Amino acid sequence: MKFDPVNLDMIFETSWEVCNKIGGIYTVLSTKAQTLQNLYKDKTIFIGPDVWTEDNPSPYFSEVPSLLKPWRDKALLPEGVSVRVGRWNIPGKPIVILVNFQGMYRLKDYYYGEMWARFGVDSLYAYGDYDEGCAFALAAGAVIESICSYKRMRHKNVLAHFDEWTTGMGLLYTKWKVPFVGTIFTTHATSIGRSICGNGKPLYDYLPGYNGDQMARELNIESKHSLEKAAAHAADCFTTVSDVTAAECEQLLDRRPDVVTPNGFPADWAPTKIRQKRARQAARKAMLNVGSKLCGRELPDDTFVVATSGRCEFRNKGIDAFLDAARMIKDMAPSRNLLLYILVPAWPKAPRADLKEAMDADLDMPASPLAEPVITHDLNNPDDDVILNRVRQLGFNSTNGESKVQVVYVPCYLTGNDGILDMSYYDILAGLDLTVFPSYYEPWGYTPLESVAFGVPTVTTSLSGFGQWVLSSGQNGFDKSGVVVIPHNDSNYHEVVKALADSMLSMSTASPDVIAADSAAARETASKAEWDYFITYYVDAFRMALAAADKRRDEQLHG
Repeated sequence: MKFDPVNLDMIFETSWEVCNKIGGIYTVLSTKAQTLQNLYKDKTIFIGPDVWTEDNPSPYFSEVPSLLKPWRDKALLPEGVSVRVGRWNIPGKPIVILVNFQGMYRLKDYYYGEMWARFGVDSLYAYGDYDEGCAFALAAGAVIESICSYKRMRHKNVLAHFDEWTTGMGLLYTKWKVPFVGTIFTTHATSIGRSICGNGKPLYDYLPGYNGDQMARELNIESKHSLEKAAAHAADCFTTVSDVTAAECEQLLDRRPDVVTPNGFPADWAPTKIRQKRARQAARKAMLNVGSKLCGRELPDDTFVVATSGRCEFRNKGIDAFLDAARMIKDMAPSRNLLLYILVPAWPKAPRADLKEAMDADLDMPASPLAEPVITHDLNNPDDDVILNRVRQLGFNSTNGESKVQVVYVPCYLTGNDGILDMSYYDILAGLDLTVFPSYYEPWGYTPLESVAFGVPTVTTSLSGFGQWVLSSGQNGFDKSGVVVIPHNDSNYHEVVKALADSMLSMSTASPDVIAADSAAARETASKAEWDYFITYYVDAFRMALAAADKRRDEQLHG
């Protein structure tokens, strides 16, 4: 790291996904932590929600009673708010404070009134997870205030970093109660932008004409939007993860982010070539076995295996385009077998008993395809699942076992104990020939970045932050970067589907030498996205927030 890291005495980072693996933000924080530890050893304290019990403990957290014990013994926290202190079980082992925030609910109305009076946050129309997010964020703010008071840090370089609208009220609390602390707010995706897309409205062609406040009223997310906008404006430094989302913030939140902080990953994250070779063999064997038992015929070893994955957002994540491209390829009658996996968690009930029985029958193949040979688990809501319904509509579930194109939907988190594949997502990733993420709404795009880190070529779109980053390098193409970035806008869906089908077909017919070269190009692209490079953008944000806090401190002193 050839840059001048800013001098810090302490930095707090608060997120709902600290020691709580829900989505992509967990990956951002857990991979960034080691780099922060290298820069500011044990001066970084992550704050997350204590949503765990003795019967359901966090697998990511190890309590260490001796950590911060002098403070904990004298901590002044609101009644009903308590903490556990320990280490996050990730590389770098950073300090973590898990906060039990139940006591903040009784103070909710008081703080909502204060936030309206001081920052214009309109909590009147709140519903759903709004109260929970705010209760946690306020409790996190109280923890930050308590530690700063105990350690007498008024004249120290202290930062508090808050991620997403769910922590916005914690930032406002810190700005109000602990003004000498520099504040940073990162939106990884605006609540109103995601809602516009999730409701099937065009975001990009009409973006210059959208008013964020008006759209929030129309889509009934006024409170979340109001809080997110207030946090963005109150923060000493406002950041987001890509230029795509920066334009969205400028239009919908009325503030252009001060710094764009792209998401990286550690240099040693991906497995060694020897370990990946073993993982690839095991993953391919498992995926081909599942596909074979579902369709009732032995899939050959040279089957081309492709996957898409991510959050269960049918349009935003491009699952619609993936399935339509699969149907297009099927109609082309390809010469090589293609096995296409959808690795997207939904509402699974249990592993399919008939599939388990077929898999336990050693090498025997079922006499015919299983009923609905496109899904690995029973669902609680099979008739309402948008992915399964689209798979059915496209005819993939009525195969006679002769089609060269097979779709398999795995509707659960891949943590190694799903009951069918029983492998982690990263182990499965090592066995893929190609990944595709034809996203419509993707502020950054960790999934394609993870893919190239494993040397697996990938396809994404120009509407993802990662795709824009690749385009900015001028290296678009499997042969140049291991990445194909498909141009995407609000009016070219069919062109996206055709380009996606063409990319999958071209890779499926490529020679081993070409595939090896594309894999090497993918790894090279990943090497340019390591946290050792991208952390510099965060340091810029740190410097800006500290400067603002210093200015406030001087104004108070010289009044």
